[in-house]
Amino acid sequence: MRRVILPLLAGLLVLTGCASHYVITLTNGAALTTTSKPQLREGAYHFKDAKGQESAVSAGRVREIAPASMAGNDNRPKPKSSPKLQKRKWYLLWLA
Repeated sequence: MRRVILPLLAGLLVLTGCASHYVITLTNGAALTTTSKPQLREGAYHFKDAKGQESAVSAGRVREIAPASMAGNDNRPKPKSSPKLQKRKWYLLWLA
C-alpha cells in the first residue's frame, strides 16, 4: 500500500503545477483571464482564453502579465461617479 501512495502523491503534485491561470492587464485597465501561459510571438501575446479558443493581443497593449494568484485589482481604473441629481418635489415645480 505504501508503494502506491508515494507515486500517487508525486503525480498529483506534478499535475497541480500545470493548471495555472494568468491575468493579462491591458493599458486601458481591462483584465483578460487566460487558461495558458501567454507566449510572445511576432509582436503579439498568444494564449488560450477561458473558452479554450486561441487569442492574441498586441504586445504594445499589454501592461502586465501575472499568475491569477498574484494578480491584484489595485491597478484597475476607478469608475467616475456622476453627480447626483436632487429630487424635486412635485408641488415646487410651479416655482421653477
